[in-house]
Amino acid sequence: MARAHRVALISTFFTSLWMLVFFEVLSVPGLDEKAVVEIWPLIPWWLLVTFGSYSLWSLGWGLFTFRDCPEAYEELMREISQAKDDLRSRGLSLD
Repeated sequence: MARAHRVALISTFFTSLWMLVFFEVLSVPGLDEKAVVEIWPLIPWWLLVTFGSYSLWSLGWGLFTFRDCPEAYEELMREISQAKDDLRSRGLSLD
């Protein structure tokens, strides 16, 4: 099974479980109804914020450790130089 299929399957399972509790078809053992009513609707927002935080951290870490890959750094600097030269040849002032 491909990773996308696994993610889709697990996401569908947890979404279905969340909806069953949200629409009060199932109950959460160990929690009173008031806590479930107040907290349960906020779980998707919490997951979205958590995913966003992870994504920003991952992007920041990639930028922080970018110079650890000298080949990629040199390749990117060459591409930037080529793009600047191309834009200068078309009459755009960059500096």
